[in-house]
Amino acid sequence: MIDIFGPLEQEGTKATVRAWLKKVGDTVAADEPLVELETDKVTQEVPAPADGILAEIALASDSEALPGALLGRLRPVGEVAAPVVAATAAPEPSLAETRLSPSAKRAVKELGIDPATVTGTGHAGRVTRADIEKAAVAKPAAPPLPPAPVEPPAASGLRSHSIPHDTMRRRIAEHMSHSVSAAPHVTAVFEADFSAIIAHRRAHKAAFEKAGVNLTFTAYFIAASVAAMKVAPSINSRWHDDRLEIFDEVNVGIGTALGDKGLVVPVVRGAQDLSLLGIATRLQDLTDRARQGKLAPADMRGGTFTISNHGVSGSLVATPIIINQPQSAILGIGKLEKRVVVRDVDGVDTIQIRPLAFVSLTIDHRVVDGHQTNGWLSRFVEVLETWPKGDGK
Repeated sequence: MIDIFGPLEQEGTKATVRAWLKKVGDTVAADEPLVELETDKVTQEVPAPADGILAEIALASDSEALPGALLGRLRPVGEVAAPVVAATAAPEPSLAETRLSPSAKRAVKELGIDPATVTGTGHAGRVTRADIEKAAVAKPAAPPLPPAPVEPPAASGLRSHSIPHDTMRRRIAEHMSHSVSAAPHVTAVFEADFSAIIAHRRAHKAAFEKAGVNLTFTAYFIAASVAAMKVAPSINSRWHDDRLEIFDEVNVGIGTALGDKGLVVPVVRGAQDLSLLGIATRLQDLTDRARQGKLAPADMRGGTFTISNHGVSGSLVATPIIINQPQSAILGIGKLEKRVVVRDVDGVDTIQIRPLAFVSLTIDHRVVDGHQTNGWLSRFVEVLETWPKGDGK
């Protein structure tokens, strides 16, 4: 028998068996996807370790899969034996329309979608649970019912409907709850004038585009974060019960929203060694693949600091932004808007219109205090507001 093991390293708090892509008795080829594992951050396929016949499923759908867990076993091609199914494997309903994973079958029943009408995006065109959920969102609403007779309000109860939590949403909830309970959160808020980086971006955006790179404000935020780490290195750290581990590399995670499916945090590694062009290039690759669902687990591993640009969805200030454990801090960027301010010009107070945004740093108060927090933010704002006009690379 050939054992099928889950990955020893996984990105996220816990992994769950989302669906088996083969059933017991199926013949599989080496490296062919066998089973999907899902965490709060990513879904990944575990391939077959060799050619063979799926003989045993050790962990059924919705079972928790620890790192390196035994998922099932293959029997070498040519050996004949009765298939064995783990006692935890629940019987799966049959659907004549097409072959679906158990997770996708449940979504069909829950959401009332005909899988024959759905275009599959999985391996070899297979219809996945995500395809079913997407089809449900796009499904036209039923025609409105005629108005009901007016009746007195019911004595108890409210009209409502339920949406089952998917695995990613449950894992995000667990991760956020753990962070709040583990670390005392404190948030400091500063205001940053974006005039300098707006001017620099306007002057160099075309040159970046010629290199195939979109120059975004987030690239400046990453570069300014690297500079601020030199003032308060403890921000780039991890708390242990007996010590503080301060990282020499600045690996910046960028919170990327996936609509109602939650968010992922791809990591720009080694930002301390990158130019603005290098940061923008790596950032564009990661965010593009995140929105296409093509990130690998390694793309979200090893972050030491995180940026949440919540202002893109309209909020001025969000607090506290929950720290991405086991990191020690997270930067929040609010909505950019023009505001009236008073500025000193040659000793005279003047009223000016400036592009401003609130920037916040939420810290683990076990790790740093207000002095380091404010020092970090002061340097971050200073870098943005004094960005040089020279070469953009």
